[in-house]
Amino acid sequence: MSSLIITGGAGFIGSNLVYRALRDTSGPLVVVDKLTYAGSLLNLTEALANPRVTFVEADIADREAMDAVLAAHRPRAIMNLAAETHVDRSIDGPAAFVQTNIVGTFVLLQSALAHYKTLASHEQQRFRFLHISTDEVYGTLGADGLFSETTPYAPNSPYAASKASADHLVRAYFHTYGFPVVITNCSNNYGPFQFPEKLIPLMILNALEGRALPIYGDGGNVRDWLHVEDHCDGLLAALERGRLGEKYNVGGGNERTNLQIVDRLCETLEQLRPASTNPALADKGSYVALKKFVADRPGHDRRYAIDATKIRHELGWAPRFDFESGLRATVSWYLENAAWSAGVQSGRYDRERLGLKPSV
Repeated sequence: MSSLIITGGAGFIGSNLVYRALRDTSGPLVVVDKLTYAGSLLNLTEALANPRVTFVEADIADREAMDAVLAAHRPRAIMNLAAETHVDRSIDGPAAFVQTNIVGTFVLLQSALAHYKTLASHEQQRFRFLHISTDEVYGTLGADGLFSETTPYAPNSPYAASKASADHLVRAYFHTYGFPVVITNCSNNYGPFQFPEKLIPLMILNALEGRALPIYGDGGNVRDWLHVEDHCDGLLAALERGRLGEKYNVGGGNERTNLQIVDRLCETLEQLRPASTNPALADKGSYVALKKFVADRPGHDRRYAIDATKIRHELGWAPRFDFESGLRATVSWYLENAAWSAGVQSGRYDRERLGLKPSV
């Protein structure tokens, strides 16, 4: 009973976690992923060459498949990152978010609980189920204040509501069945392998191609940015040292408006690949000239900000990346990995606007 199962391990955060776990843990790693549009084996090219890694293509909402994975690999822990995550897509099609984030989490919990009951007492004491969630479950903040672990849930999008539901299920399995769970809620992640529907990679790739940089509303929506590698460090800390039944907020302490993010990305691109050397910018002159304010997202939360005091004090976690160096490293990564960007988007996504016209 030494394997670690990472569901959603072919996605953005999941793939980064796989690489971090290969570096910082021992024993077999089992990656489970449905391989939807945002999950790609291109994210795991190096990991899959490692004999410690086994990949299983499966849906966490498939009970038979989950039972088979747990029976075959007898994990010491499960880290659940499998989820639909893009708010805009949840506006256009909430059903997929209900199915994966709520039903899928329920099915995985049922399968994991059944597996847990077969374990010897000493194995049960070691077993952990870490559920990875989002700060969006808390709703929106005003001009000041921070989300803490005791902030009431008030989700405002179908995505946030589906993740809130999943969090409640995980909590209930601890209190009702004594199932050993830990929950984490993170702020906005950025870094390598992020699918280009999200703000930072979308802006980078659009800018490089001379396409418009769409800024929702007035660009004043605030997010707290966390480098994905720092997040993965926090997840492993929560898995190994987190108190059972507890939740931990993981935030970078880097509040920025969307407009500030876009402006900083334009500045960084100008330093690393000047507009004057980019043929796609021939008729624009600068990356900043590509900015375009567009209709806001329906129900767009104004501000998120995380209080990470608990995970810092209890688990000794702290982010290593400052935002400026982390953002520059991220831009560099996308500049150096154009083939990856083309591969993950091919036939799946053309960076079109989503979530403008609500339709269920």
